[in-house]
Amino acid sequence: MPRILPALFMEKIQVSGKVNIFLQLIPYTAMASLIFPAILYIDKNIWIGIIASVVAVIAALKKLPVIGVVLESVISCVIFYILMLS
Repeated sequence: MPRILPALFMEKIQVSGKVNIFLQLIPYTAMASLIFPAILYIDKNIWIGIIASVVAVIAALKKLPVIGVVLESVISCVIFYILMLS
């Protein structure tokens, strides 16, 4: 109940621009705090996660769709992993 009530009444409450921006950024902050530790512990070699995250950031800055960002980061991760094995 405590989680549902604010969501129901939020449309009726007027907030300032800064508070509105703050509330809109909460999901991105939560996702970043969940994803960042996983990047560092994706494999024994930390560089695989770092390279995949850099590729994902570049793809996101190019405003690619989410599936494009995910595919590019996964492909770069696989290529780097294969290059390390050889």
